[in-house]
Amino acid sequence: MKQSLPPLGWLRAFEAAARHLSFTGAAHELNMTQSAVSQQIKSLEGYLGRPLFHRRPRALELTESGITYLPVVRDAFRTLEHGTRAITGDDTNVVQVQCTLTLAVHWLAPRLKQFRERHPDVKLNIVTEIWEPREVSPGADVEIRFSLRPADSIRAEKLLSDHFYPVCAPGYEVTLDTVQSRPLYDCTNLLCNWSTWFEDQGLTWNNPPVTYATTYSIGLAVAAAGGGLAIAHDAIAGRMLRQGQLVAPFEHRAPMQEAYYLILAPRAEHNPGAMAFANWLRKMTGN
Repeated sequence: MKQSLPPLGWLRAFEAAARHLSFTGAAHELNMTQSAVSQQIKSLEGYLGRPLFHRRPRALELTESGITYLPVVRDAFRTLEHGTRAITGDDTNVVQVQCTLTLAVHWLAPRLKQFRERHPDVKLNIVTEIWEPREVSPGADVEIRFSLRPADSIRAEKLLSDHFYPVCAPGYEVTLDTVQSRPLYDCTNLLCNWSTWFEDQGLTWNNPPVTYATTYSIGLAVAAAGGGLAIAHDAIAGRMLRQGQLVAPFEHRAPMQEAYYLILAPRAEHNPGAMAFANWLRKMTGN
């Protein structure tokens, strides 16, 4: 005789896979292997006696049974979440925020006083990453992602477009003729780099050595200490420029192909604090 309900883990795997339409995306979110997610869904399908997904070569597609079952599972998880909060007294205004380390230090942190003054009842838990995950990060209510346009499977809205340019310490001697002979710093794997800045203004890039780091913060710190020049953009360097820690020795600013995107987890719509934080971010960036 069957149990009255399938195991909770099977249902969680199904809901995540249905949301991503990908076993890989569900595995990333649930911190499981892709094969484990696939096996749990096969077990659930065996329990129900019908398939929940069409396995296409490049994507998943819900069957009619899957389409019917998905809102039932989501409503059940929503009820469990609300019931748990009622028992534990968890504050619905706790917001899990994820963004890059550099943005958190140089843009978000200096502005948090303003958010706190407007929303003293909202508690933020801020997690920083060197590189953002390819899929929506598990546990995050709100993400601020710096990248090219995220995949269509992720609901994202552009928060901020920017311009990039070299920065250095005040008094650092450099000209366009000598810049390529100076110590140069940049962030890895971005299109807004030294060669792009030169080419954007019709100058020849001679491919001199560049020191790369996985975060802009390293280049900014070296530049502020007088150790060379770093590529930066307004969101991360604006405050240091205004305070005189850095200067922009050249007038040219090139438009960035990357941008900052706001990504809200589905559950954020039921979290007043998350929605307040998202609206505050929109106002701070002019959206």
